[in-house]
Amino acid sequence: MKNISHDIIEETIEAKVRWFRSLPLSERMEMLCNFTDLALELNPDLPGKKDVKPTKGRVQILSETRS
Repeated sequence: MKNISHDIIEETIEAKVRWFRSLPLSERMEMLCNFTDLALELNPDLPGKKDVKPTKGRVQILSETRS
C-alpha cells in the first residue's frame, strides 16, 4: 500500500512532472493561463518589455522514451 505524504521535502521535481503529465491537456492549458494572468497582474508592464532576445541557433526538444 502506498502512503500519501504532504511533506514538501518529499516532493521531488520528478514527482511534480509525473503529476503535471497526468493532467489532461485542457487542465494544463488552464494552469498556463492562470500563471500568465498572475504574472501580468503582478507586472502589468510585462508585455511591453523590450529586453527579450530571440534564441540563437536551434532549439532541441527532448522527450522521455517509454517502453
